[in-house]
Amino acid sequence: MSSKDVVQQAQQLWSMLDDMSQDDPQAYQTFIQKHMKEGLEFSSPPQVHSCVRTDILGPKKGVLYVNICGWKRVPAAQDPSKPVPVCGGRLETHTEPDGESYTVLDVAFSPSELRRSEQHRGGGGGGGELDPQVYLLALSFAQRQHGLSLSERYRIHSTGPRGSREDVQQRLECRKQPGSKPAPGGALGPDAVSSPASLLQHISSLRLEDTENQSSEIVIGPTAAAAEPEQNKNKKALIQVISSSYAPLQPQAPHYQLLVIPGGGGGSRGTVELTVELPRVLSVSECQLSVSQTDVLLEVEDLYLLLVELPEAVDEDSASATFNRKKRRLTMRLNVL
Repeated sequence: MSSKDVVQQAQQLWSMLDDMSQDDPQAYQTFIQKHMKEGLEFSSPPQVHSCVRTDILGPKKGVLYVNICGWKRVPAAQDPSKPVPVCGGRLETHTEPDGESYTVLDVAFSPSELRRSEQHRGGGGGGGELDPQVYLLALSFAQRQHGLSLSERYRIHSTGPRGSREDVQQRLECRKQPGSKPAPGGALGPDAVSSPASLLQHISSLRLEDTENQSSEIVIGPTAAAAEPEQNKNKKALIQVISSSYAPLQPQAPHYQLLVIPGGGGGSRGTVELTVELPRVLSVSECQLSVSQTDVLLEVEDLYLLLVELPEAVDEDSASATFNRKKRRLTMRLNVL
């Protein structure tokens, strides 16, 4: 859909809402209340149900913790014959104080899917243990989506997340978004919006089409689909990997402080010190730095973008950077020429 089409669709939508507010105030109020409620639910953070631990066998051996989450941004399966929608975050590797490393992955299901799994398990649908199939689906997702080879054995590590709940939400929200194609019939034609009721129905269908068009399916099994026997090719997929229907975050300019520290003699002309607050960054490896004699460019994909002009010409080869994980603060020092 072109930019012109998007503008026309938005103008037509606003015109219809204006007409609705005049002709049918009750329908207009219902529309606003309904979508405000949906917006609040859509913005609610993921809720961690439990965490499972398993061993990574390859490509590099290690330990994997998978946080099983319920998230209202993940739709439920339309019916039992359809694949289960799953949303996964990015992989992160951390190091314990004793030097042991581990990897964390967050996998989100619709809250209704988790309740159904609890009921099937006999937990009553209120914080009980999930059906083992859910854990197996999450581990299969990790293998297929991230190219991991995992042990068939796992254990429930805890009923809380590995890491903070804020980190879980950040990993799920800030993952890289795959491309998507426009939903068919996306333009609002006169027949589609002939009444307030049909307008609501049309918007709902657009949201459903958008979710479907951003989805891809994977079949969980030991072999790829191309190598499957003919009699297995009609088997349904168990997981539907989805991308969220919200827009990717736009990079923001972080807060920073710039100091020129005078030299202490011995031919030193001083140092330029740049301190940047990065509350949503977990590791310096997420930061991309470009340095010239006159400026510094800092990029963190989908999160931050900062271009700082330096008050003094610097030696770019002298640049050094450290990241304080506790304070989420990046400090860069450069020698003045």
